[in-house]
Amino acid sequence: MAGNSNFQSNNKVVNWIEERMPIFSLIDGSLGASYPAPKNLNYWWNFGSLAGLALVIQIVTGIVLVMHYTPNTELAFDSVEHIMRDVNYGWLLRYVHANGASMFFIVVYIHIFRGLYFGSYKAPRELLWILGVVILILMMATAFMGYVLPWGQMSFWGAKVITNLFSAVPVVGDSLVQWLWGGFAVDNPTLQRFFSLHYLLPFVIAGVVILHIWALHKHGSNNPLGIDVKSPQDTVGFHPYYTAKDLFGIGVFILVFAYFVFFNPNYLGHADNYIPANPLLTPASIVPEWYFLPFYAILRSITFSISIPFTDIVLIDAKLLGVLAMFGSLAVLIALPWLDRSPVRSSRFRPMYRWFFWILVIDSFILGYVGAQKPEGIMPTLGLIGTAYYFFHFLVLLPFIMPKYEKDTKLPESISNPVIK
Repeated sequence: MAGNSNFQSNNKVVNWIEERMPIFSLIDGSLGASYPAPKNLNYWWNFGSLAGLALVIQIVTGIVLVMHYTPNTELAFDSVEHIMRDVNYGWLLRYVHANGASMFFIVVYIHIFRGLYFGSYKAPRELLWILGVVILILMMATAFMGYVLPWGQMSFWGAKVITNLFSAVPVVGDSLVQWLWGGFAVDNPTLQRFFSLHYLLPFVIAGVVILHIWALHKHGSNNPLGIDVKSPQDTVGFHPYYTAKDLFGIGVFILVFAYFVFFNPNYLGHADNYIPANPLLTPASIVPEWYFLPFYAILRSITFSISIPFTDIVLIDAKLLGVLAMFGSLAVLIALPWLDRSPVRSSRFRPMYRWFFWILVIDSFILGYVGAQKPEGIMPTLGLIGTAYYFFHFLVLLPFIMPKYEKDTKLPESISNPVIK
């Protein structure tokens, strides 16, 4: 779907480079006037480019912060304070990096839900979707390891609690935890390993993003109608139409980003992380970053074991079952292209799916709220109901109930007809 570029330039230097390495025609064919994009893309399609911008911001600020950070349990907390107080504009770099992680997740989550709503995971874009989920998983690993680096109270105890989950894995669980820790406790080897991986993984994400864009350009972007491009009249050149649209979206994004950086930089963080790590003092409540809360709620909601009826033989204990549910919530996203068997992509023509999509959105917010609360009162029950619906939506509703009862509305003949109308 990527355009066959007819790039030409009057600049001799550009032509000299193009003859030896056709990079300008590649850019023109992928992002320029030669790249045909559906003419009906709306602002929900801005979030892909915003995610790319957020990744660049994280990589650039991270490289500069590393110049002043010391990955040692005795010095890490003080080195972060040094960045904040002594390094020129260090406070700005750190606030941009810390809040940039939240902005990155906000953009990616909206990008994912847009894909769910308009069926962007369906054939022939299955691999494009899977690569997107892989990016999300890599983001989560990178963010978790980065949260440990300031070596505050929440950093230390968050690392201890989350890494301990792997002890639930049969046979190799304890060895796996010791490998992650680099010893028998969360200590200096743990911090150094997490620092090394936190620095490496963003570049791995960048590599997967390139594959993601490559897969996107093979069959082109999906569109709000969810129908294929059928003629040149259904498309417009990416530049200048969508570059202008993306620039407007970037402007709005930067305004929101700037509010958090300059006016409310610690709103999305936790106050306990401004207390140096103390292995002898457990915080009153150990809560992960907000973007992990729905998955944390799924993990915590499983308080029962699976046993053989009328015996004391436990097949899967509650801890392992919770870990399986948490990772399973990501696995169902990978399998989604094959779970949803409807031939119609866009929920605009799937009235029943549209209702359940919004129930899923509400369910995700409920799980996020439950994950932020203490596991007492009604919260465990609410978390279990939210978890049950999440898996019901993907494993029962889409593959079995929808194909039987859903009545799709008629699709338009082409992209151009509704746009012109």
